[in-house]
Amino acid sequence: MKTEQLMTFLISPEQTIVEAMQKIDANAKGILFITNTDRKLIGAITDGDIRRWLIKTGNLQERISRLMNRNPKSVYRREAASAQDVMRRYSITALPVLNSKGIVIDILFEQEQKTEVREGSLSLDKVPVVIMAGGKGTRLYPYTKILPKPLIPIGDIPIMERIIDKFRDFGVTDFYATVNYRKNMIKSYFTDTAKDYEIKYVEENQPLGTAGSLRLIEEDFEQPFIVTNCDILIHADYEDVYRYHRESGNELTIVSALKNIVVPYGVIHSSENGAVQSMEEKPKLSYFVNTGMYILNPELKKEIPEDTFYHMTDLTDKLLKENRKVGMYPISEDSFLDMGEFEEMHRMEKKLDLKSE
Repeated sequence: MKTEQLMTFLISPEQTIVEAMQKIDANAKGILFITNTDRKLIGAITDGDIRRWLIKTGNLQERISRLMNRNPKSVYRREAASAQDVMRRYSITALPVLNSKGIVIDILFEQEQKTEVREGSLSLDKVPVVIMAGGKGTRLYPYTKILPKPLIPIGDIPIMERIIDKFRDFGVTDFYATVNYRKNMIKSYFTDTAKDYEIKYVEENQPLGTAGSLRLIEEDFEQPFIVTNCDILIHADYEDVYRYHRESGNELTIVSALKNIVVPYGVIHSSENGAVQSMEEKPKLSYFVNTGMYILNPELKKEIPEDTFYHMTDLTDKLLKENRKVGMYPISEDSFLDMGEFEEMHRMEKKLDLKSE
C-alpha cells in the first residue's frame, strides 16, 4: 500500500468524531487506526463504534481518543503471511502491519468473497417498505415535466428501482408505493419490469404530504415498517437499522446523516457594545439531517389523520410533545445520496459510478 493510501486509514487521537467520519467516508472501509506523532499504533475505531457513541451521546466534537479501542489487533511484518488467519479468528476485516518499532507500514484486508454476503438474505423478508412516490418533484423541473420523479434515471436505472434493489439485497419483497402525479407511468414501468417482488399501489386523489398517504394503506402491519422518500439512496446495513429500532424501544426512528456546512466568510464573535472577541475564518458547522427514511411502529399508522395533508415531521412533533420515544440512526455524509436537486443528482450519479455495479 502506497503511503498516500495508507494515510487515509490513519488518524491522530486528537481529531474529532466529525473528522473521523469524513476519513472513513474517504477510505470506504469502515475503519481507522489511531497513531501517535511517530505513526505508532495506539488504537482503532470503526464506523460502528462511532454510531454507538453518537446514539448514546450525540456529541460530534469529542476527540476519538475517548472512544477508540486501545488494544487493536495487529501483526508484525514477519507475521504478515498469517494475517488472514488472524482476521478470521477475531472476526475483523482489517489488520495493520507494524515494523519492529511498532510503526504502521501497511494495512491488510480480509479477502473478499466472490459473491455478496447479502445476496439472497432473508433478514427483512416480512418487513413492509413504503416508498413515497406521489410528489411532483418541482425542484427537478423540467425533467419532471416529462417523467415522474421516481422514474428519473440515475445512470440507466430509475431512482425508485435503485431503492427497491437496495432493499431486495436484504430480502424485502413487500413494497407499497404511494402515487399521485403521473401514477400510470410508474405503474406501467414496474408492470413491464421483470421482478421477484410485489408492489401495492396506494393512490392519492389529492396530495397528502409525506405521511398522510400512509393512512390509505388498508393492511394492518404486525411489525415495524419502513418508509422512504423516492428520491434518496441510503448506503447502510438496513438489517442493523431495523434491529436498532426494535431494540431501542423507539416508536419512530429517523435515519439521519451527517451534514457539514462551511460558512464561506470570516465569522466575527462579539460581546457587549460591539466589542470583537475573536474571528474565525470559514468555520465548518456539523449537523445531523433528516434523510427521509424512517422506521415506524405499526400502531402509528392509525394516529395519522385521515384525508389530511400531513408530513412525517408533523407525526414526529406530535410524538415529541407527548414525550414518546423518537430516536435517530446516524450515518455518514457520504452514505446519504439525494437527487432532490440537480447538484445533488449529479453527485449521486458520480458516487454510484464509483461504486460500479
